[in-house]
Amino acid sequence: MVEYYLWIKALHVIAVIAWMAGLVYLPRLYVYHCQAAVGSEKSEVFKVMERRLFRAIMNPAMIVVWITGPLMVWIGDFWTDPWFLGKAFFIIVLTVAHHAFGRWRKDFESDRNTHSERFFRIANEVPTIGMIFIVVFVIVKPF
Repeated sequence: MVEYYLWIKALHVIAVIAWMAGLVYLPRLYVYHCQAAVGSEKSEVFKVMERRLFRAIMNPAMIVVWITGPLMVWIGDFWTDPWFLGKAFFIIVLTVAHHAFGRWRKDFESDRNTHSERFFRIANEVPTIGMIFIVVFVIVKPF
């Protein structure tokens, strides 16, 4: 398994990039979707964009991250390393955000959104902050 570590790592990084792109872009779509009148053509286009982004890109990318990440941790025996524990916390934060974004997507899809543009602008910052901490924990290993 060790001989495949770099391939697993490459796949992990590719999946992380795709997942992060979606985590950053989807709440931005929600900001614009808030500006569209319910039932309008613009609103319906946003629904298609949001659904395709979430189902075709974000969900598969998150699944690959959750398969390759623990596999690398198992191969490298990082389970108890302090930097990994910090990273794991923020991975859980990103996963919770992913599921919240999915729930909000369903609200938009059924024309039941109750959140404001401002709410989604703030929600848009969560993945970015999580990503910053994860990169620092992985690259710098501050502890």
